[in-house]
Formats: sequence, C-alpha cells, structure tokens
Amino acid sequence: MKTHDTGLTRCGWHGVDPFYVKYHDEEWGVPEYDSRALWEKLVLDGFQAGLSWITILRKRENFRQAFQGFDPEVLATWGEADVQRLLADEGIIRHRGKIEATITNARAYLEIEATEGFAAYCWSYVGGRPRENHWETLAQVPAQTELSQQFSKNLKKKGFKFCGPTIVYAWMQACGLVNDHLVGCHRHAEVASD
Repeated sequence: MKTHDTGLTRCGWHGVDPFYVKYHDEEWGVPEYDSRALWEKLVLDGFQAGLSWITILRKRENFRQAFQGFDPEVLATWGEADVQRLLADEGIIRHRGKIEATITNARAYLEIEATEGFAAYCWSYVGGRPRENHWETLAQVPAQTELSQQFSKNLKKKGFKFCGPTIVYAWMQACGLVNDHLVGCHRHAEVASD
C-alpha cells in the first residue's frame, strides 16, 4: 500500500508515475459492461504479455488509431497486407503473432456478439456482478485463478488467441469483473459501490 502527495492510500502496483496513478484511480477495476470496450481491453492485455502494462497504456491511443478504433467488423476483414502495415508501425507493439491474433479474435468476438453478446458472455462467468475480493497485500493477489483458467480455455475454444489464464485474470481485474483493489486502497470501496 502506498500513499502519494494526495494522502490517499493506493494498491501500490502502479508506482509513482502520474499517468499510471491516474489509470489506477480512474479506470482500473471499474466494472465495464460495454462489449466493444471489454474486447478492446482483452486485445490490449494480449499485447501486454511479456511486457509491462504501462508500456501498453502509453501506446493505447496509437493502438486505437492503428487498429481502426478496434472496430471488430473492420478488423475481421483484414489480411496479410494489414499485418505488414502494422508490423511497420512504430507506435504499437510490432509482434506478428499478437497482430494476427487480434484479427482472429475480431472474428471470434463477432460470433459471440451475434449469438449472446460479448458483455453478457463475459459477465456470465461472475454471475453478472463483480467478484469482491478482500486482499490486504499485493502478495495475496493471484496471477490467475481457477475461474480465469476456465474462462481462458473457453475463449480459446471459441477461437481466441493470446488469452491465457494470466492474461484473462489481468483483464478481469482491469475490467472490474473482480475487485482486486486492496482493502486499504481508497478505490476498493468506491469500485464496489459502482
């Protein structure tokens, strides 16, 4: 747990970078119910694999521009020429596998959205409400859970890539499917009441 000049107690994983602190205070852990926003965040968490989240966060607007606002209808039609264009884009993470997975995931997303709604599908894993955890230290927070393992497995069955159980759990935390703000963090109760 860390406090900064505001006197607020925070989780501490974000360090002192003002950009990262703002993300912690305003976005991370807030329940997200919009299908497109959930999908965008899952894609970005896939790009984060092996990197720090701040790297992705700082490039998020570049990603949005390069990937046409993460419009799955557009991305689902992309092919090799688009992959090559993105591999040349210095504003994003230039990783062929992750770029190709984004195109594949757009197609899988559209199938889920058409049949049951992506947000409804995702939230069904937690019964439609955020799971409230009560961690006191960062050491208690798991990197993955049985739920994220099952969720990851099912996403892969539906055609998703770069969505392993650790990525899925980080995404669940970011999108508020689980409330993993530490109990002493000023955001724990705020997010719980959202």
